[in-house]
Amino acid sequence: MATQTCVFCAIAAGEAPATVVRDWGDVLAIRPLGEVSDGHVLVIPRTHVADAGVNPAVSGRTMTCAAELMAELNAANIITSKGPEATQTVYHLHIHVVPRRADDGLPLPWTPQHQAQDRCTTT
Repeated sequence: MATQTCVFCAIAAGEAPATVVRDWGDVLAIRPLGEVSDGHVLVIPRTHVADAGVNPAVSGRTMTCAAELMAELNAANIITSKGPEATQTVYHLHIHVVPRRADDGLPLPWTPQHQAQDRCTTT
């Protein structure tokens, strides 16, 4: 069910602007406003589901589309979150496909780069 406050539902309905990278009909790949690397995209279903645990069929289809994009890259991360404790801030399923390059300096929360960054900011 689309809601008036869901930005991804508005994008899927053509009511909010977005740069669409690929359109599978039921799933879109769009450029995020805050790219973390060149080529970073969000893969979102047109159907409103809050997160990957709500509707396995929609989640699986959305992941399949994300995997198609990832197959075109030499290295990448696929990331999605469920709940605020896992850093989810928009409650419409979205899968980040983040291209990676050697020494790109982009840390993930569980990587040594992130731990080193935390030590620098807390000392």
